[in-house]
Amino acid sequence: MYPNAKEQVALQVAQNLMESIMARYDPSHDAFHVQRVRKTAVSIARALSAQKPDLLVVELAALLHDVLDKKYVSETEAADPYGYFLPFFQSLSSEHGLDLISDGRARQIVKIIENVSWSTEKKLRSAGKIDEWHRTCVELHCVQDADRLDAIGAFGIMRCAAYSSAVNRPLHAPTGHVETAIEHFYDKLLHIQERLKTEPGKQMGAKRHQFMVDFLDSVENESNAEALGVYEGPYWTKFQSFALSLPNLILNWILPMKKVCPSTATLTLTLTLNLKLD
Repeated sequence: MYPNAKEQVALQVAQNLMESIMARYDPSHDAFHVQRVRKTAVSIARALSAQKPDLLVVELAALLHDVLDKKYVSETEAADPYGYFLPFFQSLSSEHGLDLISDGRARQIVKIIENVSWSTEKKLRSAGKIDEWHRTCVELHCVQDADRLDAIGAFGIMRCAAYSSAVNRPLHAPTGHVETAIEHFYDKLLHIQERLKTEPGKQMGAKRHQFMVDFLDSVENESNAEALGVYEGPYWTKFQSFALSLPNLILNWILPMKKVCPSTATLTLTLTLNLKLD
């Protein structure tokens, strides 16, 4: 039954490592993002049980996938991912009796981490370097889809805004402006749905993609909206016309009536106002 006691310890150690390092990252790439990816990746993997994905590999790769994100770490730190994570895997073996190095799973986890990102896959495709492993590794696909699903839909919108704020990128600007958060949707986020690998991922992606489309429609409508003039609208036109006639109405008709019958004058004024404005 997954996870067993040793696997639970490994997951907790990985989570501690991730949280300690990513505490300095901005909210678009924080521990909460990682936990969502972790949950979705495991959910997808369980749905693909017929393909027998290694759940520990999926979950550890999901937990560690953004630790060495090149937006936040130096080139030196990111240059050797396996060397960077090796002390973590060694500690699992020496302190907790879980050897992922000897069976090759440590290298598989790191390889998934190296290949999760959209930009990495894009470069590999452009260079013709997508190989059989990229096309068939179900564990990679589970983590890729989970990470990309968190880049679209409601959370994707919030994360895009959060990262834009962190790097001082405008959220929206007139056409032709250098770079904006909204342009990022058209450059990348709207294309994610077509690159999802798993059937569960595609099903989840369809709803999130439509949510983004609706959001962008609203942005377009709101950015092009013209405010109503202060003196516009049918009720204002009626009131304006009535207001202009009010002095003569009160002077010539209602005030003389008040001298004879005050209550009738008050009722007449009330009814007049109601009829004129209906």
